Amino acid sequence: MRKSEDEGSLVGEASGEDVRKEGKRSRGLDRAFEILEFLRARRQPMRPNEIALAMGGPRSSVYELVNLLLRQGMLEYSGGEGRVFLGRRLYFLGMAYSAQFDLMRESAVLLQRLAEETRETSQMCMLDGNKYTVAMMREGLRPFRISSDVGEVVPVPWTASGRLLVSHMSDEEIIAFIPPEDFVLPNGRLLEPARFIAEVRRAAEDGFFTFNSAVENFTYCFAVPVFQADGACIATLCLVTPREDGLRHRDAYLGSLLAAAGELSEQLGYAGRRTPGATAGDAARAGTR
Repeated sequence: MRKSEDEGSLVGEASGEDVRKEGKRSRGLDRAFEILEFLRARRQPMRPNEIALAMGGPRSSVYELVNLLLRQGMLEYSGGEGRVFLGRRLYFLGMAYSAQFDLMRESAVLLQRLAEETRETSQMCMLDGNKYTVAMMREGLRPFRISSDVGEVVPVPWTASGRLLVSHMSDEEIIAFIPPEDFVLPNGRLLEPARFIAEVRRAAEDGFFTFNSAVENFTYCFAVPVFQADGACIATLCLVTPREDGLRHRDAYLGSLLAAAGELSEQLGYAGRRTPGATAGDAARAGTR
């Protein structure tokens, strides 16, 4: 009986050690993804010690993970002096993802159509964590073009799309989701959370949101939701236009966007109500959004 108890104790100790090792591996994996995401956000090669300092992580573990990511092709040396950046293997993984994910493939076709129909810059936008990002873009055909950096993250309240992308959340979830500092607009003015939530609810009811850009002084933004099968807004289709042209052609631009987003939603299995079209009454009511 004694032997059995001792054996049981040894098994328990081994299990505890396995749990600790598993926890360490998990934390290392989390940190590796954080390094990749950090470099994506910075959009420039950096030295491992600079990465560790900026991330606030242990230098030794950051160096170890950088070397591991280099061996796996997830990072590559770039820019000299030991700097590293995202590796080509990530590109191949992204290509495989794009080939299998209908949203990306179908969005590319529709964005091209929108750019040709309207001559304006068209975008497909999504949430990236608790931020907004342009996932795909087609520049307009007009001589004066407006474009954004694909993949750059922006606070959700700064964008027309943001009102739609969080529309499936409750008021409490929205407040918990968006960092308080993200309600401070680029001009330093505070957008009251209550006002933002009211705009979210209005956008969900209307099926679109338009406003003068909070980021660019002379642009007007259109955003229309793309729904997945369960009815959640998974992405938006957008137009970014010169302000005067956007207001002048508002109904026509919204019509093109609504039609494209409706097609995309249906392809993703959404069988709910069709997003309402824009009317002259809508334009009079929402022209200053």
